[in-house]
Amino acid sequence: MKMLVCVSKTPETTTKIKLTADKSDLDESGVQYIMNPYDEWYALVRALELKEAGGGTVTILNVGPAENDSVIRKGLAIGADDAIRVNADGGGSLYIAKQIAAQAEGYDVLFFGKETIDYNGSEVGPMVAELLGIAFVGEASNLEMNGNVATVTRDIEGGVELVEVSTPLAISAAKDLAEQRIPNMRGIMMAKRKPLNVVDAVDATATTKISSYELPPAKSDVKLIDPENMEELVRLLHEEAKVI
Repeated sequence: MKMLVCVSKTPETTTKIKLTADKSDLDESGVQYIMNPYDEWYALVRALELKEAGGGTVTILNVGPAENDSVIRKGLAIGADDAIRVNADGGGSLYIAKQIAAQAEGYDVLFFGKETIDYNGSEVGPMVAELLGIAFVGEASNLEMNGNVATVTRDIEGGVELVEVSTPLAISAAKDLAEQRIPNMRGIMMAKRKPLNVVDAVDATATTKISSYELPPAKSDVKLIDPENMEELVRLLHEEAKVI
């Protein structure tokens, strides 16, 4: 079984968000980047588990510039067989989806994280599936394969949904699909020798452009109310917090 895991580069989870002066982008000074956790911890690891159980190959795909290679190499160190980087930068979700779709023919299962931790869009996976004309199952918490039939479990409001679908298919990985793996020294050394193929972007028009970003309003200071003064507490909850 051929599996393709699509990964993104995102700011480290504890990054303090600052914007550029014109509010057009993230101020990258001092920012550490990592592989998007949903891509790494759940999508990639579950693909590797399926390979270990039933054979096959796991390829990583990233759309981005050469600075992303260190993130891709970590995926190779965790256990992926090879990687592809589409040499492109920006362009929006549909543009990225078109780049992925151009490389994804012939794979049985396409894995995505359920979202990136910076944009939280959950857009690229469904777009790729639509472009390829294959099934898509979002936010999978469990995936089992029996030949070319996938049984996918996903949490829904008030319960759990069980889906059976034939390959080829695309899924997005939610928490609990797998458990995080830490690359060992042998994996890190082997990653240096695994192929990372850089390909040119296909001709595709970027249909969206970010105009500006805004940070959320700063949280107000905490107000301490004397426990004997319940009337003041009720007034503040009603007039300021507007929760009663």
